Amino acid sequence: MTIRVCRAVVFMTLIIAGWLQRGIAPCQQPPAVNAPTQQPDQTAIIRRIDGAVAARVGDVLGFTDVEHFSVYRSGDETHPVAEMTVRDTYKKGVGKAFTVLSQSGSGLILHFGLKPLINNDVTINLPGNVEKSWFTSVNYDMKLKPGGIQRLNGRDCYVFAITPRAQAPNLIIGTLWADAKDGSLVQIEGAASKSPSAFAGTTRVMRQYSNLSGFAMAMHARAESTSMLFGQTVIMIDYSNYQLQLRGSK
Repeated sequence: MTIRVCRAVVFMTLIIAGWLQRGIAPCQQPPAVNAPTQQPDQTAIIRRIDGAVAARVGDVLGFTDVEHFSVYRSGDETHPVAEMTVRDTYKKGVGKAFTVLSQSGSGLILHFGLKPLINNDVTINLPGNVEKSWFTSVNYDMKLKPGGIQRLNGRDCYVFAITPRAQAPNLIIGTLWADAKDGSLVQIEGAASKSPSAFAGTTRVMRQYSNLSGFAMAMHARAESTSMLFGQTVIMIDYSNYQLQLRGSK
């Protein structure tokens, strides 16, 4: 594994680092179902999305989960060149800490790629930093897409085009699917609004969420970067074994 390839992975990890707290290739656009004759109230739905984020921030005091990282190169998404499994521990008002449970594959990618990814995620999730990456109307301009409610991952969703109000590698220009009932996140997908390097090329990211105890928690994420200089790099993250500490729980 050359140093140049490792640099490509580092560029990718800088982009993914802001996504770990907030879950295969980008999915195809889900079909619309029974679009209502009257366009829904965009402002009311956005308030619902903001409210779901606020509830998660207010009521989830901490959590642990297990996260598995896989790195693929040159179009081969069957044989990872490096893998790492970690335990993530988050505490509100403090941030994140990671414990490596296992690792295998290229030592260079593990050292120069996945470990910097984890370190960047710790930094981004510090108090004062993490608020800037929430999917809320404070951080994003949100416009409801036409076509009515769409079905995605077994849930009825409103679909929004989102544009960040600032540019950063961990913010995206793309699409947000929100649960039509409670406004919680179902999926986000798009391109990073700012590349961490001119060498990183175009980067597309996707993250899927499940509703756990009433809150959106990441379950799967994918980021892909392709450039003429470095070729293709894909990083996938799978999340499991969540243990939530909720306000009012013993």
